[in-house]
Amino acid sequence: MNTLFDKIWDSHVVQIIDDGPTQLYIDRLYCHEVTSPQAFDGLRARGLKCFRPQQIYCMPDHNTPTHDQDKPIEDPVSKKQVDTLERNAREFGLTHYGMMSKDNGIIHVVGPEKGLSLPGMTIVCGDSHTSTHGAMGAVAFGIGTSEVEMVMASQCILQQKPKSMRISINGQLEPGVTAKDVALFLMSRLTTSGATGYFVEYAGEVVRNMSMEGRLTLCNLSIEMGARGGFVAPDETTFNYIKGREFAPKGEEWDKAVAYWKTLKSGDDAVFDKELTFDAHDIEPRITYGTNPGMGIGITEHIPQQGDANFDKALNYMGFKPGEQLLGKKIDYVFLGACTNGRIEDFRAFAQIVKGRQKATDVVAWLVPGSWAVDRQIREEGLDKVLEAAGFAIRQPGCSACLAMNDDKVPAGKYAVSTSNRNFEGRQGPGARTILCSPLVAAASAITGVITDPRELL
Repeated sequence: MNTLFDKIWDSHVVQIIDDGPTQLYIDRLYCHEVTSPQAFDGLRARGLKCFRPQQIYCMPDHNTPTHDQDKPIEDPVSKKQVDTLERNAREFGLTHYGMMSKDNGIIHVVGPEKGLSLPGMTIVCGDSHTSTHGAMGAVAFGIGTSEVEMVMASQCILQQKPKSMRISINGQLEPGVTAKDVALFLMSRLTTSGATGYFVEYAGEVVRNMSMEGRLTLCNLSIEMGARGGFVAPDETTFNYIKGREFAPKGEEWDKAVAYWKTLKSGDDAVFDKELTFDAHDIEPRITYGTNPGMGIGITEHIPQQGDANFDKALNYMGFKPGEQLLGKKIDYVFLGACTNGRIEDFRAFAQIVKGRQKATDVVAWLVPGSWAVDRQIREEGLDKVLEAAGFAIRQPGCSACLAMNDDKVPAGKYAVSTSNRNFEGRQGPGARTILCSPLVAAASAITGVITDPRELL
């Protein structure tokens, strides 16, 4: 086999159970407030402690409001979940980055930016978008609550080994086409189940030329193709991103780490269970028209003509028709943020489009940094001034309008152009209609008030 996935996986195997799962060692467990309470209760009930507390990091993000974080959370359910995480972390001796802490943010944004997620690691969290950390050259995947408890108790997990897939994207992306568009393109080609049972290695010229932020976006969306996870082999781009970060190796340890990380690549003779190749020239800025992330089109294309009952149901929910073009369609909300597109590069891209222009008066825009570190960088670079001059306000970090678990809910029937990762029915609020896109499409649409090709404004 000799794939990178095999190398990382096999080096973490504790034992293989005959006709059963593999016992896999886990280097890093991330916990947020939604999927961890039952796991902590399970440990308590069995009289257990966390086996390696120094490898577990806790952070609220799903339920945190994106305004007035210095005041008590008004929603009683959200408040209880956030408070419970803090209490559990204290009781079990775990690192906890609470609300308003300079280290807080969305866990999948904070892990890489603090140097907690490193090449060659196995990383898990009770959240499907844990695949984000694969951009660091790690095997990272989401797990269920009972598995969170398993990792807390033993620093190991029982898993069936997935198959391996390599997706290569060759050529050069056109101006205005981003990593988000690449991911939406792949989802439309593979569908939301096309990578089920696989771990995906992204390769090719397009991926090699991507920034770390771009790779984080691409890997984040692996799960939306049904994959167990996705990752990119570490290279100079990875090492330059990690160097000097808080938890990155230092001095001699850094040199040793990089020497090891340079061995983390698939061999020339690597055999994958499946290989797919795509051409960058086939990818334009993209949007979704349905109620799963695979129901997408190029921004200049028309909604497909034929479908089935599920296709018709999705279009009916969205208020769209087969054959319709969505360019020029009126929108109500714009959301920039989430673990998909809440990083500094995403804010730079958004600011590039809106600079010297004005937000459409009838559009509500939520611009939400993925962490307080991103917020600080926005201000250091003066992007806040550019955004404010164009009529936008920056909110406080959190998952925000990616999912309707906090105050940022899109009202029923309203159209939200969103840089998040899912457009399921009710995902952004009961009855909300979500159109997924890149930060550039979101910015262009926020200025015009209708779905807009960003290439017209670049």
